[in-house]
Formats: sequence, C-alpha cells, structure tokens
Amino acid sequence: MRRSRAAVGSSVFMALVPGTVAGVVPWWVTGWQAGDWWLPVRLLGGVVLLAGAAVLVHAFTRFVVEGLGTPAPIAPTEHLVVGGLYRHVRNPMYVAVTAATVGQALLLGRPILLAYGLLAAMVMWAFARWHEEPRLRRTFGAEYETYRRAVPGWWPRLRPWQARPTDHRHVGTASTTRPARPPREQQDAGPDELMK
Repeated sequence: MRRSRAAVGSSVFMALVPGTVAGVVPWWVTGWQAGDWWLPVRLLGGVVLLAGAAVLVHAFTRFVVEGLGTPAPIAPTEHLVVGGLYRHVRNPMYVAVTAATVGQALLLGRPILLAYGLLAAMVMWAFARWHEEPRLRRTFGAEYETYRRAVPGWWPRLRPWQARPTDHRHVGTASTTRPARPPREQQDAGPDELMK
C-alpha cells in the first residue's frame, strides 16, 4: 500500500474508531460538563488526556510510515510495526484510548467515565487477545512471537526493546514483510480442495 493511501485510511479509521470510543461516547455520556473536583486532579486529567492523544497520533503514524498500512483489519500493514512506542508496549493505541478516557474522567470530574474506560479497556483487551494476536501470528509467524515475548502488551517497559540482528527486525526485509496472499480460490478452498 502506498503511504498516501495508508495515511488517508489511518486518518479515517482514527476518526471513526478511537474518535468514537475516546471522544463521541464520553461526550454523549457527560456532555463534557465538568463536575466540581479538586483543581490538581483536573489538571492531572488534562495532562493524561493530552498524553493519550499524543501517543495515539504517534501510534497511527507508525502504521503509515513503518507498516505501510492501517490499523483497520480490512487494510492491514505490510510490515510488522515494532518501532517508536511499539518498542515499549505492543498496544499503545489501546493504552492511549484508555488514558484519554481516564484523563477526561479526571478533567471533568465525572466518575462515570472511569467505569466506561474500564469497560472499553476490557473490550479492547479481548479484541487484541482473541482477534489481533492470532492474526499477527498467522501473518508474521516467528517474528511476531519473538516480539510478543519481548514486549509487554499493556504495561510499557521502561527501556525500549532492542531487536538483535538475529531477530531480523529490519523494516522492509523479507522477514518483516507479510507473505503474499494465495489466489482467491485458494483462500476460500477447504483443506481437501487444496490437496487436489
């Protein structure tokens, strides 16, 4: 996929999915009407919200520049994204969306957003665990397993993961490129049909 198409696709996906989870739903729940909370807590919430937004933009940029694709399952990356913040945590987008939601809860003084943030985080965890991880294993094989073992999924490691030359983690090499898809008829074929 060309970078320009990846940028457009990622931007649309970011507006629709994280924009809904971390923006539209909190607005719908609270009207962004602030409660009466202690000012330092509200300031902390603003910092957490801004940090979450910055991490989200960075993570989406990595998908475009390094992965040559989008986070959307219908337009996945051509390369495994392991640079930038992905060297610290495997799911920075989900962590960022959760942080943005918690930040709004603190900034607005609305505990209901803490409950919503917890629920959203559980849904994101389930999606990552039961959809994304198996897909990444199928697509990138041992390369993803090496990365998965070295980098935590949800709690960032302090020191960035350094790929060893034996890990073959250089973007653009055959080991980071998604294998070509089989012809459409083979994708739809059952095991017996493939043996013919």
